[in-house]
Amino acid sequence: SPDLPGPALGELLDALAPHAVETADGVVPPPPSGSGGPVPVADGTAVLIATSGSTGAPKFVELSAAALRHSATGTLARIAAAPGDRWLCCLPTSHISGIQVLVRALVAGTEPIVLPRFDVPAVTAARGVHIAMVPTQLRRLLDAGMDLSKIGAVVLGGAPAPPGLLAEARDRGGRVHTTYGMSETCGGCVYDGTPLDGMRAALGADGRIRLAGPSLFTGYRLRPEQTAEAKDGEWFLTQDLGAIEDGRLRIRGRVDDVINTGGEKVVAGEVAAALSRHPGIRDVVVVGRPDPEWGERVTAVVVPATE
Repeated sequence: SPDLPGPALGELLDALAPHAVETADGVVPPPPSGSGGPVPVADGTAVLIATSGSTGAPKFVELSAAALRHSATGTLARIAAAPGDRWLCCLPTSHISGIQVLVRALVAGTEPIVLPRFDVPAVTAARGVHIAMVPTQLRRLLDAGMDLSKIGAVVLGGAPAPPGLLAEARDRGGRVHTTYGMSETCGGCVYDGTPLDGMRAALGADGRIRLAGPSLFTGYRLRPEQTAEAKDGEWFLTQDLGAIEDGRLRIRGRVDDVINTGGEKVVAGEVAAALSRHPGIRDVVVVGRPDPEWGERVTAVVVPATE
């Protein structure tokens, strides 16, 4: 975003090594960077998506047109989209979630409805469109009294969805599909615990989720070492822990979100998921707090449900 502070923009441009930069004054040459100047993208690259790892250092995910198209086609098939169905985009198109709404519409041969920002009245007025959103947006739509039976599928991703939220949305007529994925997989590649056609999910010996298939990224731009660390042959190694239950993938939580309490490893996401099923809890986050006896103490920060 142009609104980022100067140093942050400088880091992004250094990681991107572009041939030119579009500014309010027009297209201009990029500033000098540590990469030594403009560098071509990998063959077939259609989109570069900014992301950051655990270090917070910016990097760009290279996605091919073929990968984006495969993901979009798989989504349309999974949600049983009919010919001519339209999409409403209420997510930032600087993120893969927003980009994929546009690609799905392109593959479907329809024109997307693009909102400049998430606007509850505008979304609640929509009729017959498919919408991708994050749980917070869905929560706000439900609080506004939206009748979800008036729209098509709701593709929900970006964060774990509390069971209570899903139940309420479905009670309101919502055709909600929970998704799992990231920029490196062209967005959601596992729907309701099942990979899209052509995609595969497995667990490593350490419990980490591994993903493979045509929707995987080409690599991290100008970061061959990080690309090599993230891949094991055809598999992309995520930073998430999972479990396969009745043939479906369940997300346990982040690898770096494990709390060590008295030598016992507790996955914070699993505790939060269990607590979120309580009817008296609207939202919950679980963290590890320093403790002189246990090392870390499992602590829940709760937003109570309102009557």
